Amino acid sequence: MSMRAGPAGPCTPISRSALIARLKDRETWDVVVVGGGATGLGCALDAATRGYRVLLVEAHDFGKGTSSRATKLIHGGVRYLAQGNVPLVTEALLERSRLLKNAPGLVRPLRFVVPAYGWFDKPKFGLGLKLYDLLAGRHGIAPCRVLDPVETRAALPAVVQTGLRGGIAYWDAQFDDARLCVALMRAIHAHGGVAINYLPVEGLIQDDDRVAGVRVRDLESADIHEVSARVVINATGVWADRLRAFERPGVAPLLRPSQGVHVVVDAGFLPGSDALLVPQTPDGRVLFVIPWQGKVLIGTTDTARSDLPLEPAPLAGEIEFILETAGRYLTRRPTRADVRSVFAGLRPLIDADGRARTGKLSREHHIEVSRGGMVTITGGKWTTYRRMAEDCIDAAQRAAGIGRRPCITAELPILDGPLRDGAEGPEAQQTLCEALSLSEGDVVRAVRYELARSVEDVLARRHRALFLDARAAQAVAPTVARILARELGYDATWCEAQCRSFSALAAGYL
Repeated sequence: MSMRAGPAGPCTPISRSALIARLKDRETWDVVVVGGGATGLGCALDAATRGYRVLLVEAHDFGKGTSSRATKLIHGGVRYLAQGNVPLVTEALLERSRLLKNAPGLVRPLRFVVPAYGWFDKPKFGLGLKLYDLLAGRHGIAPCRVLDPVETRAALPAVVQTGLRGGIAYWDAQFDDARLCVALMRAIHAHGGVAINYLPVEGLIQDDDRVAGVRVRDLESADIHEVSARVVINATGVWADRLRAFERPGVAPLLRPSQGVHVVVDAGFLPGSDALLVPQTPDGRVLFVIPWQGKVLIGTTDTARSDLPLEPAPLAGEIEFILETAGRYLTRRPTRADVRSVFAGLRPLIDADGRARTGKLSREHHIEVSRGGMVTITGGKWTTYRRMAEDCIDAAQRAAGIGRRPCITAELPILDGPLRDGAEGPEAQQTLCEALSLSEGDVVRAVRYELARSVEDVLARRHRALFLDARAAQAVAPTVARILARELGYDATWCEAQCRSFSALAAGYL
C-alpha cells in the first residue's frame, strides 16, 4: 500500500503497519531525521519537498515533548527585542508572516494589550513596540496603538482599574502547537516522505567512523530495524546531547534546558478576544494571559533543570508565581482551585558560555556536524522552525554530498483538514463529553488519518482536552479507549491499561 499522496485532493488514511513495512525493505534513505517535534518535522518536510527520500522516526508521539507545551504564540519576541537581539526578532517576524500566509487554518492574528500604570509606561512601552513594528516592516500585521484608559478597559474589562493610565495594543499571532505538528506530519507523507511514531533510536550504525544509519525499536512489536541513511539528522530537542553521546561517549553537552510552566483557567478571568501582556515579572520575564480555545492560558516561567523528564512537572513555587503575578493585574485573582490544567515544557537552550541565568541564554538555533557526519540541530523556537529546517537541510546536503537542491517551504501551504471518512455514521458527530468539543468521529479520524495510537495521543495532541481541562479529559478517557480499541483491534485488557495510564498522567495536570 502506498502512503504517498499528492498535496492536493482528498486526504488519505495513513497505515502505521504499511509504514513499518517500508523499514523491512532495507532501502537506503537519503535523510533520516530523529525527532518528531517541530524541528524534526520541519526538517523532514523540507527534505521531502526537495525530492529526497526521507524517513522521520519519533520515540514517542509527534509533539510529545516541548513542541506541544509552548505558549501557543507565533511571535517575534518582544522580550528578545528588550535584550537587544534584533536579528532573532527580525527573523522571527518574517517567519511569523509566512506562517500566517501558509497555515491560515492553524495560525491567526492575536492582539495584545500592555496596560500602563506608571507615568512613563506608555512612552516606554510604546517606543519599544513601535520598533517592533518597524522591524516587521511590510510583514507586520497591524500597527501598534496607544490606548487611553477607556479604550484599555474596553479591551481588557477584567484588568485592574486602579491607577490605570491607558495601554499599548500590538499584534502577534497564536496557534495550536500540537495540531501544527500533526499537520506537518501529514504534509511529510503528502510529499512522499515517511514519518513514524513510537520508534525510538537505540543506537547508531557506523561505517568507518561515519554515521551511516540508525537502529530503531518498534515499541508496538518490539522488533528491531536497522535503517541505512546517507545522512542522519539529530533533531531531538532537549534530548539532543543523548544522541550525540551515541556517536561520541562523553561529548561535551551543548544544552542547558529550562522549564516553562503554564496554567489554564476559565475564560471568565479574561473575557474578550484580546490578550494581556505583563511586561516584566519579578524574574525578568514577560507574562502572557491569553484567550485560547475557550479558556485562558497564563504563563510562563523560566526555571533551570538538570534532569530531562519526558513529563516535566511544575517545580516548587512555579504555579504560585504565575497565579500571584497574574492576580496583580486581574480583578478576579485566580487561585489553585480555579486551575483546569497545568503543564510544563522544557526549552533546549544553547549554553555557549556557562552563564547562570537561563533567561539570558540564546533562543537562536545551533547546527553542528560531527566527525561522523551526523547533523545536530537544536535551540531555536517554534516560530522559526521552518528557517531552522532550511538551514539544517542545507548543512545536511553539504555534509552528505547529496547534491544541492533549493528549499521551497517559504511558500508551502500547511493544511489541517477537514478530514472526512465515508464510513462514519451519524453517531460519529455526537459529542462524547459536554465539557469538550470532542466527537466519536474526531477519535476515529485521529486513528485513521493522524497516526494516533493511544488515549493520550488523542486527548493530549489530536484534541487538546488534557491541556484545557484535565478532569474532563479523565472522565472521557474510557469512551475514547473503547473507540481506539475497536479501530486498532485491541481488547478490554488494553482499554483498562490505557485508562489507568491516562488517569495517572492527567493527575499530574490537575
